[in-house]
Amino acid sequence: MTQIELQSILYNLKKELDRLVSTIDIGKHRIEAKNLEAKTFAPDFWSDTEKAQSIIAVLNEENSIISDYDNIIDIFETLELTNELAKEDENFDLSDVISLANEFTKSADAFTIKVLLNKPYDRLNAYLEFHPGAGGTESQDWAQMLYRMYLRFADRKNYKVKVIDYQDGDEAGLKSATVLIEGINSYGYLKAESGVHRLVRISPFDSSSRRHTSFASVKVYPETDASINIDIDESDIRIDTYRASGKGGQGVNTTDSAVRITHLPTKTVVTCQNERSQIQNREIAMKVLKSKLYILELEKKHAEQEAFSDNKLNAFGSQIRSYVFHPYTMVKDHRTNEETGNGDKVMDGDLDRFILAYLTQLNS
Repeated sequence: MTQIELQSILYNLKKELDRLVSTIDIGKHRIEAKNLEAKTFAPDFWSDTEKAQSIIAVLNEENSIISDYDNIIDIFETLELTNELAKEDENFDLSDVISLANEFTKSADAFTIKVLLNKPYDRLNAYLEFHPGAGGTESQDWAQMLYRMYLRFADRKNYKVKVIDYQDGDEAGLKSATVLIEGINSYGYLKAESGVHRLVRISPFDSSSRRHTSFASVKVYPETDASINIDIDESDIRIDTYRASGKGGQGVNTTDSAVRITHLPTKTVVTCQNERSQIQNREIAMKVLKSKLYILELEKKHAEQEAFSDNKLNAFGSQIRSYVFHPYTMVKDHRTNEETGNGDKVMDGDLDRFILAYLTQLNS
């Protein structure tokens, strides 16, 4: 690497740093963290456990923002120091500069996403529902591929995943599935993924090796917590029980433990069959129903917010992203025009570039 190339890298990274600094008042976060920490020393802090845990969660998030910001500044200062050393030594080894620059860009992008997650519901856990489109085994297999992709994404973020409902496909894939992804800002990240996903590939189920197009939908909504009050009239719901299908052990598969709840006014349906107890399945299904009704209420109250109008899934024509694996490889988001030729990386859960583009557009 030449000195000129190093100067060019530093110039571009400085522009990125200036943009990042302009998007956040880090002083405000430092003051907020200090005030929250002071509250934890109050003698009666743990008298209300739920409130105390909520304060600690916010404090941890504020400290995380501050730590990430300071880390990005440190990386850039190291690059500047490297530049000064390179000026004094013509034979200076710059082999680590590119990896350091890549680390800066990756950290800056992740930090930008975190800063853009500024809605009160962004920090909540996320429910994901998977539904294949028309096409039988083809679309059911595609739905399962998406299911794996988001579980890999959760693993990358160190999020916990709990399977609420899973129904196997007829020959392969899945008919439907619901999972809960638990972790700070999991809904904020994943709200960008709500929509219809289109796949173009050579079908592994076609003996003639023809190209097929498949569709599957992913619906994302936040898990309601104690701060969100959703009242459901018992007369507005119908509860059906049935024998659970799929994996889960003898107790699950031989008793009427599965629960389906229908909210009659909105025709919203939720199912849960992953727990052995009908009571547990009912409790979880009610939580999922409240989360769905919460999103419906948000759509009504915040119709002007594109985040919600974009996420409505009334038909399989509302595609948000295409995944093409034949005759070339490309993944493209139709809302932001963000694209990549590394489809394998995307299917392994590397979705940050699409999420960043979506959140940036949403907040612009």
